[in-house]
Amino acid sequence: MADAREHVLDGSQGSIVVREWPSRGRPRYVALVVHGYGEHVGRYAEVADVLVRHGAAVFGPDHVGHGRSAGERVLIEDFEDVVADVHAVAGLARAAHPDVPVVMVGHSMGGLIAARYAQLHGDGLAALVLSGPVIGDWELPRRLLALDEIPDTPISPAALSRNPEVGAAYVADPLVWHGPMKRPTVEAFARMLDTVSKGGGIGSLPLLWLHGEDDRLVPLAGSRVGVEELRGGEASEDIHAERISAERISAEHIYPGARHEVFNETNKADVFADLVHFLDAALAH
Repeated sequence: MADAREHVLDGSQGSIVVREWPSRGRPRYVALVVHGYGEHVGRYAEVADVLVRHGAAVFGPDHVGHGRSAGERVLIEDFEDVVADVHAVAGLARAAHPDVPVVMVGHSMGGLIAARYAQLHGDGLAALVLSGPVIGDWELPRRLLALDEIPDTPISPAALSRNPEVGAAYVADPLVWHGPMKRPTVEAFARMLDTVSKGGGIGSLPLLWLHGEDDRLVPLAGSRVGVEELRGGEASEDIHAERISAERISAEHIYPGARHEVFNETNKADVFADLVHFLDAALAH
C-alpha cells in the first residue's frame, strides 16, 4: 500500500483532517476521494494505492463529524458546507501539484457531495467518478423524516460487500459510526438531493458511474435518475455502456450481484480496471 500523511485544514465547521497518498515522482494527475456517510477516508487506502500506481497523487478529507475531523459525530446540517470543505482540499492539492488535471471520486454520500461539487466547480475537474451515489430518487430520507423518531438501526455490514471480511472490518473500525442517523443530517440529505436534482447537468465533464446491481443501501434505479440528470437527460440502456466522442466521455458499469461498496467487492479487480481505463480515456481527451 502507498504511504500516507495527514494535513489539517480549517473547515467550515472546524478542523478537517486530510489524508494524502503521495505520488511516485511527478504526478500525472491529482485524485480527490470523497467518502460516504458514517465512515472515513482511511477506508479508501486500496483505492488510493490503485490510483497512485496509475500515476496519481491522492487526497481525501474526513468530512465534518466523521473520522478524525471535528464536529459532532455524523451531524451535517448543510451539505454546501461539506462541498466548501472539499473545495479547500482541492486548493491544497492544487498548491502542491499545480498544472496537473484533477479528478474526483465520490462514493455513496460522497457521490452526492461530488455531484454538487461538479455542478459548482466542474470547470476545474478533468473527470468525475461516482460509485453507488446518493443522487436522484433516494427514498430513505423521506421514509425517516415521516417517523416521529429515527430508529437506531445501524448499517448492516452484509449490505456492503459479498466479502464477509469487509463487513467484519467495518464493524470493528472505531472511526466508523455505528449509531442512528440524526434528523438534521437526514433533513440536509433531503435538501441536497433536491438541490442537485435541480442544479443542472455537468456539460462535457467526463463521467463514470459505478454501481452494484444488488445495492440495498442506495438502490440502482434511484441513482440512475440522478445520473441522467447530471448527463443532461441522456439515458443509457446498456449496463456496461461507454460512449467516447468529441463532445463527451461517458461510461457506466453495473456489476451483477455486487452490493454497495464496489471498491471492496469480490470483483474489485474488474472495478479497478474499469476505473483506470476510464481515467486513461478522460485524461487523454
